[in-house]
Amino acid sequence: MDNFLVTPDALTRTVQDFLSEAAGAVVLENGAVAFDLSQSRYSISGEYDKCLLHLWSAERNTVRRVLDAEVRNGTLRLAVQRLGQSRPTRLEICRERDRRSPSAKKVARTSYEPKLRRALDRHFPGFTIIRLTTAVDLEKSFGPIYARGLLRQGQSAFAVLGVNASETQASIDASLTFAILWLESCRQSSSLAGKFLVEGLLLFVPQGCSALVRERMANLNPTAAKWTLFELDERHDAVTEIDCTDRGNVATRLVHATNESAALERFADSIASINSILPNCEVAVLNPAELAFRWRGLEFARARMGAEAATFRSKQEIVFGVGAEERVLDQRNWPLFLQLLTAIRDTRHPYGPRQHPLFRLRPERWLESLVAADVSVIDERLQSRSLYSQIPAFSASDRAMLDVLTVTREGRLAVVELKADEDIHLPLQGLDYWSRVHWHHSRQEFPRFGYFSDRELSPESPLLYLVAPALHVHPATDILLRYISPEINWEFVGIDERWREGVKVVFRKRPDWGTRRGIGLLDRAAG
Repeated sequence: MDNFLVTPDALTRTVQDFLSEAAGAVVLENGAVAFDLSQSRYSISGEYDKCLLHLWSAERNTVRRVLDAEVRNGTLRLAVQRLGQSRPTRLEICRERDRRSPSAKKVARTSYEPKLRRALDRHFPGFTIIRLTTAVDLEKSFGPIYARGLLRQGQSAFAVLGVNASETQASIDASLTFAILWLESCRQSSSLAGKFLVEGLLLFVPQGCSALVRERMANLNPTAAKWTLFELDERHDAVTEIDCTDRGNVATRLVHATNESAALERFADSIASINSILPNCEVAVLNPAELAFRWRGLEFARARMGAEAATFRSKQEIVFGVGAEERVLDQRNWPLFLQLLTAIRDTRHPYGPRQHPLFRLRPERWLESLVAADVSVIDERLQSRSLYSQIPAFSASDRAMLDVLTVTREGRLAVVELKADEDIHLPLQGLDYWSRVHWHHSRQEFPRFGYFSDRELSPESPLLYLVAPALHVHPATDILLRYISPEINWEFVGIDERWREGVKVVFRKRPDWGTRRGIGLLDRAAG
């Protein structure tokens, strides 16, 4: 446990330091979630000998005076005071979205095993459950979240993986990644034993939570394995098979492209003001009434249309802060704004202090800014002049941002998914974004929504590029890539670890569908 001096300045620094690296944290008051910082904003002030924390979202607005703070087990615990009241209350800000205690998690996972076992016994008569476990196997990337098993009948077998309804939606969405790895593990074991053939996978997810998994599974190779998805209603012990072949009702929507020229002209004064302090910063148009200022991918300010408090007339304002922090720029906080920009400029460069929070924040956005500036470094066929970055990608269960969408010289769409650090989910996350782009492209929606208006798009399906530093590729990536459908033209691009100094490709990996069962890979060095 870390204790801090109870002074307004010290409390302000404590809260700022914690929140700056907790973009997806949740704020709890009286045990209930009050704010999700992935969708909310905050400001923290140490003025007037008080530490004031202001939190707001589309649904609510809260101001609390912070009296004390401590960090324990990834949670910032605050003693706070409501304005106008003297009695302190507690506020907790949790980095970990799953707030259950270890014992509660263990109980939920242990009780799920017999439920899954009953479902297997009832729906697969004649099959024998060889094993069912949630044991940790870090060597093969298996944790306790998923129940794993093997179902066998004679010479035929199926890998089984299930996730209980108490887990987070993120864990449920990630289940297919680990299910594929479990399938591969079962196949390797059966190959060594030489007794049976593992034909495919049976994946069980909670009722009403299968949308994203279903879409990803629909884009796996049907000749490499038999893929079957079920929803398990734990309360009523009911199992429903989900049809992954029905592609006519994908839960996704495309937002209209913004007229960037008009927006840049509208905010010309704000752009000039920021550029006078931090020349050559990145300016990204978010919508007709808002644009973002970034330095090597890190957003530090926005210009937007607001309203005057007295007259409600429209006016421009600049807000600043890193992450979910936000302050309206005025004369009183101008020195803080200059301090932030100076710190960003002095730390966020290729040779900056690597342990500084401003250097470490948003590495993928930093990499994205370099790729967006010249996407041809990934493939010489790709064009930067017809490129969109940070496009909202909506599905039934999440709102994410597509890193880069561009076209080849021949007008073929290309999805570029970037990871700056080791991430086991890169292949299927890229597959997810590719699927959404393909769905909208097949309906000719991109031109109708204002994208690539100066280009004639090829009717061919999009290309998929997966990009990561060569020494930060998760060991399981090759396995996952082998199971992607041969209909998807993908390429894995390994870049030099010193990408901040300039993106350089060191190897490429493409599918070689000529191998047995169509799951081989073809490697080749760059150049």
